[in-house]
Order: sequence, then C-alpha cells, then structure tokens
Amino acid sequence: MADRIGVGFVGAGFNTNFHIKSWQGVRYADVKGIADPNLARAKATAQECKKLRVGDPKVYADVAEMVTDPAIDAIWICSPNYTRLDVMEKIYKAVKSGKSKLIGLACEKPLARNAAEAEKMLEMVEDLGLLHGYLENQVFSPSVNRGKEIIWRRGASVAGRPYLARCAEEHGGPHEPWFWDGERQGGGVLNDMMCHSIEAARHLLTDPSKPKSNIRPVSVNAEIATLKWSRPEYINILKERSTGQIDYGKAPAEDFARANVNFTDEQGNIMVAEVTTSWCFMGPGLRLSFELIGPEYYMQVNTLNPDLNIFFSRNIVGKEGEDLVEKQSAEQGLMPVVASEGIVYGYTDEDRYMVECFLDGKMPEENWHDGLLVTQILMTAYKSSELGNKIAFDAKAIKNYVPNVAKRLYTAQDALKTAR
Repeated sequence: MADRIGVGFVGAGFNTNFHIKSWQGVRYADVKGIADPNLARAKATAQECKKLRVGDPKVYADVAEMVTDPAIDAIWICSPNYTRLDVMEKIYKAVKSGKSKLIGLACEKPLARNAAEAEKMLEMVEDLGLLHGYLENQVFSPSVNRGKEIIWRRGASVAGRPYLARCAEEHGGPHEPWFWDGERQGGGVLNDMMCHSIEAARHLLTDPSKPKSNIRPVSVNAEIATLKWSRPEYINILKERSTGQIDYGKAPAEDFARANVNFTDEQGNIMVAEVTTSWCFMGPGLRLSFELIGPEYYMQVNTLNPDLNIFFSRNIVGKEGEDLVEKQSAEQGLMPVVASEGIVYGYTDEDRYMVECFLDGKMPEENWHDGLLVTQILMTAYKSSELGNKIAFDAKAIKNYVPNVAKRLYTAQDALKTAR
C-alpha cells in the first residue's frame, strides 16, 4: 500500500468544514479535492484547506469528475441526505468503468434517509469491493472511549456488564433549510440526531473484547413531537431564516424525539439504551451527554461541562457567532467554551482512524453495515411513534417503510393522537 492517500470531500458545507479543521490532527493523508455544485462555497473550503495546511485541493462542480482524478484515493461523502444515493451512483459508475482507482469510501451519518436507501448504498459499495467507513464521530470521542475503557476494565470485569446507556444530543436547530424538510432530510430531529445517540449507546454497551454483533436490538419504544417550532411565532422565525423555504404551519417535522431501544447479548442479558434528541433545547449551545450504568459503577460525559468557562457582563455587546461552542445561542453571561470541538466531538480520531484503515487495506470496524443497522433502528423508532406502542425490531419488516414525516403526512398534533 501507499504511505499516503489523497482524499476528496463531497459537499462543502458545515460538516465538511468541521472535518477540514479536524484534519490538522490527521497524518498520512491530504485533502486533494472538494466537489460541490456551489463553486463559490467549494473554493472557500479549498482556501481553508490551504490556510490550515491540510491540502491544496482542486475544486469540482460534480463528484463524477473528482472521482476520476488519479490524486483521489478515498472519498468522504458529506453532502445532504437527499443527495447520498445520487452521489453513490456516480461513484459506482466511475469505479465500475475503470476510470477511478478509489480504495475506500467514508460516509457521514445517517447513511441514508431510510432503510431501503441504506441497503442500496451498502450493496453498491460491496459490489465495488471497496473499503467503507461510517462517519459516526461520537463513538470516536476521546471522553466516551476513555470512559468505556475504564468502566469495562475496572467495573464490568468485577461486577458484571453494564445494562443501561443514556445518550442525548440537543441544540436549538440546524443550520441549513434542508435539515428542517422532512422529505429531503428523511425526517426531523430523530433521523438527524438520534443516529448519533443510538450508535453511541450501542458502542458503550458492547463488550470491547467481543464483536459488535454480540449485542442485537430486540425492541423499540419511541415517541416524537413538535414542541417549539410549530408555535406561531417560531413558524414565522423559521420562515424568515429559511427565506420562505420551510413552513412548519403546513409541513412540520419533529423537533423532539426519545426512544428506549432494548438489546440482548449472546447470554440473554437485557440492556436498555435511553436516547433523547432535540432541536428545541435552549442553552449555551450544542449539548452532548453520555451515561453508562452497571451494577456497581457509573460514567458520565457532558460537553457543556468543559474545563473552560468565560463570563461577559451585559456591558459587553458583540456580534452573534459560534466561536465558543457549536449552535451557540448567547454571547453574554457565564459561557462554556469547548476549546477544540473537532477533538471533543470525535472528528479528529474518527478521520485519523479511517485514513489508517484505508492505508492498511483494513475494513473499518465502524462501517456501512453499522450505518444500515442504525437506519433500521431509526425507522423502527418512527414506526413505534406512529403506532403509539413498543414494537419488535424486525429489519425485514422495516425495509420499505418511510416515516410519515418524510412523506409530509405528519402534523404537530400527531404526538397527541398517539399519546400513551
């Protein structure tokens, strides 16, 4: 294998730029290409790469052209959910035709909008024989992994395996209009962010000495609601922010979701993942929290309890921004500061790991099979919320299911109709 690879990014939005910043901690790989139909945005991201000395990438309007560049060995798919299949089909055709020498693909979460699309993604990458990595950054968070290592080594080895994981992700709402659109995104906050929490919980509950298949989902009980953004004043705010693209008075998506996912292991032990996600959290900014509980032990991580806080009095008035924490919602008072978000949230370790796997010709342990399973659990959660009861996990039964939110058949009052 080569001792260095060239990486191309599909999409030049917020997510890609998070990876670019994190790339300063990645060795043996250079950013060689940025593909985005918005060339101005792609050029700005390319300039940021040069500024941070992580590469001097070429800019492309279409992924089909970038894939055939001999400098590109691997692709990071970071484009919007509704583009994933189209992007993958273009990559598939280029590799099948012999015009590309790709060795690996990495795809951001969620792998697709629903289980059927996720299956197609996996089928194509496996037919190509490429290595594939699922970009779920939270399972690479240093605090999460250090906590897991200590719990399993010192706690579970003495008192028995953990049985409860609580994971949550909350903030005040996404950046781009398409995230708020149930059809383009594939749902609301459940699809957008519970994919993180489910996989983080599964990761924490999995014995590190055994394969992830050692635990499997058996049932899901979930509910969704639109708590904030269906209120008249916030419908108008969202319309203004999206320049009229999003109207939650007509086609809302959920801004709150919670689920209990029950797992079992090979010995029949039952484990529970309690996961909560929200676009209606009003706090300093993005909050990620993780808990792992067992018979005689407990671990806890909360990203809004950092080692750095800053205070500004009411006399300090400045521009709005996100220079202290992602999804920042204030500039005054006692403010938590996440000193290096790319490291804390797991992006740096995630990108380094994927690069090393691709260089070594090794299939990443976090791959598109995991992305498919997470999507199947998400769809089961949506179906549970629609039925108003707990349902068994059945991958076959959920294969062609599309949530009402994604079909624009959901209303803000549906949560009341299915209330327990």
